[in-house]
Amino acid sequence: MVLLILLFIVFAIMGFSVQSTLRRKFKAYTEVPIEAGLTGKEVAEKMLRDNFITDVQVVSVPGRLTDHYNPKDKTVNLSPDVFNGRSVAAAAVAAHECGHAVQHATSYTWLTMRSRMVPIVNISSQLMNILFFMLIIGGVAYGANYMTLAYILIGAQAAITAFALVTLPVEYDASNRALAWLESARITSPETQEKAKDALKWAARTYLVSALAAITTLLYYVMLFAGGRD
Repeated sequence: MVLLILLFIVFAIMGFSVQSTLRRKFKAYTEVPIEAGLTGKEVAEKMLRDNFITDVQVVSVPGRLTDHYNPKDKTVNLSPDVFNGRSVAAAAVAAHECGHAVQHATSYTWLTMRSRMVPIVNISSQLMNILFFMLIIGGVAYGANYMTLAYILIGAQAAITAFALVTLPVEYDASNRALAWLESARITSPETQEKAKDALKWAARTYLVSALAAITTLLYYVMLFAGGRD
């Protein structure tokens, strides 16, 4: 149990470190122009065309690091800095999000699996807060139902953990597709390609840390309630 608590602390520190490094890297690479001179919007539109995808729109959304692909309405959503930017960071992010669009168009197995898990994960996330509160006061009030609540909590966390693990191949594959296209389409030079690779590497590490933290949380709940049952 002590080891798991220490792991929580380690992952919290790792998460903060990775996020800080990611922000620093993207800020630096935002100042590095790409040789093609295209905006993030133009990079995204070209990658979609090159992959024969004609039913996906590239749109701008407010905020920073709010970039994402929405498979429901088939939109590549780019933050203003990426949408209008002509930098390595903008090109890398735009291409990465288009990587998800390519996954969707080609029925990439892991993306399909993750999309199907979204409703379950949303319900699980909502249950977590409710169950947590019930378990805190439930030792006396709920009697035998206490362990039932514990099992539901573990099940909800297991769903969240599975989603985090499935997300890993989805994100890494999208980055690999993006980097391969940036190079083949000559959007980047050998020098800026390495910077794009570095930026996406650190972005992917945020998902890795989240997955490890989710696994640790699941183990913590299992050991906590197993001990309580004994």
